[in-house]
Amino acid sequence: MCGIIGYIGDRKACEVIVRGLKRLEYRGYDSAGVVTGDGSSLDIRKGAGRIDDLAKRLRFLDMKGTRGIGHTRWATHGVPNDTNAHPHTDCTGKIVLVHNGIIENFAELREELSQRGHVFRSDTDTEVIAHLIEEELKSSDDFEEAMRRALKKLKGSFALAIVYADEPDRLYFVRNESPLVLGIGNEEMFAASDVPAFLEYTNKVVFLDDGEYAVVTKDSWTVKKLDTGEPVEKGVHEISWTLDMAEKAGFPHFMLKEIYEQPRAIRDAIHGNRETIGRVAREIANYDRVIFVAMGTSYHAAIAGKYLFQKLAKKIPIVEEASEFRYEFEDLIDENTLLIAITQSGETADTLAAMKLAKRRGAKVLAIVNVVGSMATRIADLTIYTHAGPEIGVAATKTYTTQLTVLTMLAVETAAVLDTVPLERLESLRKALLSVPEFVEKVLELDGSLAELAEELKDRRDFFYIGRGIGVPTALEGALKLKEISYIHAEGLSAGELKHGPLALLEDGVPVVAIAPDGRLFDKMVSNIEESKARGAMIIGLSNRGELSKVADVFIQTPDVDELLSPIVYVVPLQLLAYHLSVLRGNDPDKPRNLAKSVTVE
Repeated sequence: MCGIIGYIGDRKACEVIVRGLKRLEYRGYDSAGVVTGDGSSLDIRKGAGRIDDLAKRLRFLDMKGTRGIGHTRWATHGVPNDTNAHPHTDCTGKIVLVHNGIIENFAELREELSQRGHVFRSDTDTEVIAHLIEEELKSSDDFEEAMRRALKKLKGSFALAIVYADEPDRLYFVRNESPLVLGIGNEEMFAASDVPAFLEYTNKVVFLDDGEYAVVTKDSWTVKKLDTGEPVEKGVHEISWTLDMAEKAGFPHFMLKEIYEQPRAIRDAIHGNRETIGRVAREIANYDRVIFVAMGTSYHAAIAGKYLFQKLAKKIPIVEEASEFRYEFEDLIDENTLLIAITQSGETADTLAAMKLAKRRGAKVLAIVNVVGSMATRIADLTIYTHAGPEIGVAATKTYTTQLTVLTMLAVETAAVLDTVPLERLESLRKALLSVPEFVEKVLELDGSLAELAEELKDRRDFFYIGRGIGVPTALEGALKLKEISYIHAEGLSAGELKHGPLALLEDGVPVVAIAPDGRLFDKMVSNIEESKARGAMIIGLSNRGELSKVADVFIQTPDVDELLSPIVYVVPLQLLAYHLSVLRGNDPDKPRNLAKSVTVE
């Protein structure tokens, strides 16, 4: 959630840091701060509010020095205010650091340090770290060793960037269960929570693993183990996507840009995984017990994956929220289990914890992930990348449709290995999948009419999204998109559940969005739609069958796509509708309130 950026080199550090913080805004934050160093002198400026406002009020760009760190904070301990904003210091003011994560034992450490005379200024767990290093430094003249001893006393998750005034030629970066990556430049070095923060300067990166720290000067970097201080050999990776891919490219918001990028992203997901999918499918075929874990939008993709595997591979997977799995399944998995973890960022705390639990129990772990080199890829035995590219908008769009694309390919190829579906049917699906990007392009042509529909709906207070079979995850995701960015109450559910309670909430004018692709449940969906219409609901129907227009108040004609591929196509108009409602209601769809792109704490 929080964002970290660090720089050391010959540039004006404050400029690099502020630009980096701007590129990390998508992670969500309530306050921000910067520290720069000019020799042994440190300048710290921080406060609650948006970066642009703080840069003017605190004059970030006037700060001197060629090394420094910056932070955007998402509050976990202590209310959002100027004092609780990062960076934090020790009593001497020489140790300055920023932190992403949660220190679980901070209260006991704070009490112990207070008894030893340390004075705390904030309510954060982070400040404890600076004082803990200060305390260890009393018995050592080696800052790195004191830092390492102090950090070994922490329990919880942390990514840290640390400046020490008496070492004006270096910075320290630490990772433990919170993301951090180094950027390797030409006589300059960077570090950040995510690559876009420094991508305009370098595309060469080093991914830190849990329990590692880096010592960085302007022309060198060394990664070591936190436990022992031993050096670790690390490879330098080159990022293939450009900074332009992470910017708006003329669109008013990142979210709309990313919705329009979906045809390209789906093509990349297909063509980038031809060999990998077959190899992984052969592995999946060996397991009778398959469990999907994910959170949020990725969880909806997992539900779609369940339908696909049931229908094609004749497997009956379990789908569980990662936050529940990690506490409820410990005694139910073993070496005969395959865990499929779906995570856009590869850094979602609950999903990583579920993966680690599965590994401890001997299970095989497959990660379906977007971010190359992320923690999920290092935990997993097998990895499939979605190849969606950077997604800046908090509400997932192209990362969801690429997850669906990968899951469809995986189900098809697993069915081929197991010989559970006639070959002609599988060939038909493979061919049809290649046409999905074109179908999505056709749906994007509905943007104007969906914007007009949003005008009519912008003052409605409640929405219901319904589907049957493989339409259910689309209903769930459509409702989630609306909630996330428009702040309108919405429920997604199986249409069969209507008469078991939710029907009592329908009244005149309440929008019911019905996902009704052609298939064996189409007639059942029409009956559910009629039930809703009889209660006065406004029916918005999505279908490739024109007869739905006879019962729908608003009919959205979709391309004639195979029912099993419909989740990839049908979610796109729902993304657009949510986007336009968000904008019409005066919201920023890229930065919905109370939410962050990557949930890196439990």
